[in-house]
Amino acid sequence: MGNELRLVRPSAEYRDAYLSFYNEWLGSGEKMVPWVIARDPSDFAAMLDYLFSQDSEEKLDDPNWVPHSTYWLIDGRNEVAGVTNIRHRLNRKLLNSGGHIGYGIRPSARRKGYATALLALALQKARELGISDVLVCCDRNNVGSEKTILKNGGVFESEYTEEDGGAVKRFWIGP
Repeated sequence: MGNELRLVRPSAEYRDAYLSFYNEWLGSGEKMVPWVIARDPSDFAAMLDYLFSQDSEEKLDDPNWVPHSTYWLIDGRNEVAGVTNIRHRLNRKLLNSGGHIGYGIRPSARRKGYATALLALALQKARELGISDVLVCCDRNNVGSEKTILKNGGVFESEYTEEDGGAVKRFWIGP
């Protein structure tokens, strides 16, 4: 499986594969993670423009946001198996409970090792962005995500309780 998985920048080339991913997740009724996948793709070109609209410091127009890059995990059948969003730096909110990397695997592709591979590939991208110590967070009760983070070298630092009462576990992954 590992060699056939790759990260790609979002593009119209994968439109049908992404719509399949999005519709499956939407149909599951689960919270969409990472946050960028909740963006409605019905105007696909506009969604792509949005994904690239904040991928550098120069493009930011809101001081509360940080630059971020989104990648799609493509499997051997050219399907979108997952999505990762990498924050280039941390603000206070991300330091407390968001981290550098958010990721999600489509419901039908879970428990097959995709998340571990996706996080490993996202860590490579983070290193390319110059991020040596990477913060990755997960909900306190998300055992699968915690195992994924630990498999990728995560070292537990602390828990943080968000304003809404939800608790997240914070892990650092070094070089």
